[in-house]
Amino acid sequence: MSLKSKGMNHNSRLLFKNTLMLYILQFSTYLFSFITVPYQTRVLGPEIYGVLGVVGAVMMYFQLFMDFGFLLSATEDISKNRTDFHYVCKKLTSITLIKVVFAAVCFGVMAVLCAVVGKFAEHRSLYFIYLAAFVINSFLPDYVFRGLEDMSAVTLRTVLIKFISCIMVFVFLRTEEDYMLVPAFLLIGNTIAVLFAYAYLFKKFKYRFEKVTASEIFHDFKRSSVFFYSRIATTVYSATNTVVLGMVDQAGVITGCYTSADKVVNMVKNGLSPISDSLYPYMVKNRDFKLVKKILLIFMPIIVVGCAVVGIFAEPLCVFVFGAEYADAAAILRAFLPAVVATLPSYIFGFPTLGAMGLSKYANYSIFVGSIVHIAGIVLMLINGSITGVTLAAMTSVSEWIILSCRIIAVYRNRNIMKGA
Repeated sequence: MSLKSKGMNHNSRLLFKNTLMLYILQFSTYLFSFITVPYQTRVLGPEIYGVLGVVGAVMMYFQLFMDFGFLLSATEDISKNRTDFHYVCKKLTSITLIKVVFAAVCFGVMAVLCAVVGKFAEHRSLYFIYLAAFVINSFLPDYVFRGLEDMSAVTLRTVLIKFISCIMVFVFLRTEEDYMLVPAFLLIGNTIAVLFAYAYLFKKFKYRFEKVTASEIFHDFKRSSVFFYSRIATTVYSATNTVVLGMVDQAGVITGCYTSADKVVNMVKNGLSPISDSLYPYMVKNRDFKLVKKILLIFMPIIVVGCAVVGIFAEPLCVFVFGAEYADAAAILRAFLPAVVATLPSYIFGFPTLGAMGLSKYANYSIFVGSIVHIAGIVLMLINGSITGVTLAAMTSVSEWIILSCRIIAVYRNRNIMKGA
């Protein structure tokens, strides 16, 4: 066996292991959340659960700001410079300092919102506890582990901690009045998980915080800003939908149904994202474009058949999982399914493929195009009064397919780059 073959076998095994660990980490997070959903919907009811859904949607904006695209930019940088010890230490320090400043900004903005917006003031404590949980979670240095393609130990520890937090919900959440426990347990779990991650990073790899200059910090900020702008756009057809519906739906029942259907869709989408996340540093290093085709041929038939089955049995599925009050979520779930079909190819043709081709800008552009269409759709629906859970879900599906189409066109037009790989 040639050295090249041995190297590819090693890279393939590393990709498989990293993908598996990312699956366990990310999917378990949503699995534990989803396991508690049927219990929460029954204990809290559609109105209170709808409030939690709106608060959670608002938190996505803050999480997006805290992440600032580092999961993409820093993962790529560390993947390319993983053998440079001081480079990784400086990158970790720079990004951590940026996030400390961002955290202060987030709490300042939340204080202003709670002072001037009635619905925020009404649930002030809920918003602040959720914000603390999301901000702390953003300090998880997973961009380092992803860049190093070493997710094993930190994944197992994080999953165990989040499992314990999940159990705490079942043990202590008993009535509607206990709804504050949901973000409180999330805060506790995230805090312990982040502390474990840093302890493991410092102990195993001997990384440490090093002195960085203002220019180095600004460089990391500027480099990640492009990725941040594209990630802002993705929030348009996720968190914004729930926030807009929450403003229109005064009773909160429709918002509760939308939130429950959105939970199902996001669990599936986030179950697919580890394939893309682990493929990204692998493709940057190896540019194995044939693997993209293999992955799509394996997974797409399963996804299409799965979506067809869910579409047929959507109503009994929603009633079984969420309760009889959530039967109306079935129509919303069906409207979301085309977006689910587009998810994996959109992920893979995005940064893993276009990034490896040196065309990351097209991955960003595609999101801007889809978001503009989505915003225009929401504005038109607000004007003619047709905002419902179903129309917002359908608009999301349209946006996802536009993004996928843009990425496929970019890959096809630049396919000659793949031949040189």
